[in-house]
Amino acid sequence: MNTWREMRGFPLAIRLLLVNQLGVNTGFYLLVPYLALHLSDDLGLSAAVVGIVLGVRNLSQQGLFLIGGSASDRLGARGVIIAGCALRTVGFGLFALGDGLPVLLAASVLSGLAGALFNPAVRAYLALEAGERKAEAFALFNVFATTGALIGPLLGSALLLVDFRTSALTAAGIFAVLTVAQALVLPARKVESSGNSVVADWREVVANRGFVAFALAMVGLFTMENQLYLLLPDGARRATGWDGAAGIVFLVGTLTNLALQLRVTRALKRRGSRARWISIGLALMGLSFLPPMAVGLYDGAPDGLTDAALRALPVLAGALLLYLGVMIAQPFVMELIPGFGRPELTGTYFGLFYVVSGIAAAVGNTVVGWAMDTGAHTGLPWLPWLCCLSFGLASAGGVAWLHRRHVLPAQPEPVPATA
Repeated sequence: MNTWREMRGFPLAIRLLLVNQLGVNTGFYLLVPYLALHLSDDLGLSAAVVGIVLGVRNLSQQGLFLIGGSASDRLGARGVIIAGCALRTVGFGLFALGDGLPVLLAASVLSGLAGALFNPAVRAYLALEAGERKAEAFALFNVFATTGALIGPLLGSALLLVDFRTSALTAAGIFAVLTVAQALVLPARKVESSGNSVVADWREVVANRGFVAFALAMVGLFTMENQLYLLLPDGARRATGWDGAAGIVFLVGTLTNLALQLRVTRALKRRGSRARWISIGLALMGLSFLPPMAVGLYDGAPDGLTDAALRALPVLAGALLLYLGVMIAQPFVMELIPGFGRPELTGTYFGLFYVVSGIAAAVGNTVVGWAMDTGAHTGLPWLPWLCCLSFGLASAGGVAWLHRRHVLPAQPEPVPATA
């Protein structure tokens, strides 16, 4: 109820973008996690070709975030958001209807480009529209995104009982509805010119050393958050011997997010600096990988349901702490980004930030994957958890250092609480 009450307090445009993010994550996660299985099992493609198709999608998105951000600044976020959702409708539709490599590659490029367009544009629109309530707006955004990331795989699993084509067409249909809804309802904002060329805008953002340092300090945030899909599910499966244990991790985390995100953000916003809470959130995310180290102490399969449940407790504790750390840090991170530069370049700042985060997530997952393999082969099962702990503490220390050097944007004046 608190979430809906807070949501109604925002303008219609923000409410639509929150629902849009729920739909975006639902549509994405009901299709993409099962795409590799479809390409290999249903279409009989080799592992190398599957890797190419998936890699093209990821590269199209991560490599073009800066383009999407600049397009948002110059053409208006509304049009870029609509174009991105329309492109993803086409891309996911091609996954449903095509089985030749050229069609699959086109689908990958279009769906990746779509994400590169609407991801920075949505955040830029939200930041500009929310004014002094950016933190609460991004807290709600996190709630809707997390909920969609839970609903998507569950819906995808059910639709796969029919076939992959049904799943892909459903995902395309969700994006088609979002496209129409935004075209009909989302208000256009006046576009303020930056007064420079696109390349000059990019140079201005890259030359902002404080922003670049902050983006690099956030490497730990995205690396650790990605472990919700890699290390923690693997730990849950190892602890319980049950593949479905990963779903319990997501469910518990999502319910916690729904219950606490807004309360956490509003309480912390009135107490201390944003940088302080970002550092604490990052440190907590790092420390969340300590309890699951107990998984490495287990020998053999669990002895019954009770033993499996007890073995799962350290992993669930770690997941809850990780979600709590994200809830503390992420809204304030999103709130700070526009403060590094001119409002006319908000989209470009978000675009570059997500380029850095995409690279960080890829490199971080590679390091964690290496640590998982190395730990399994050398009898050091705690190694990947230690890597993630190090990422968290390093990022927390980096933000604290930037804050002490007065590199981060000035904190907005607190808004008095309303009844």
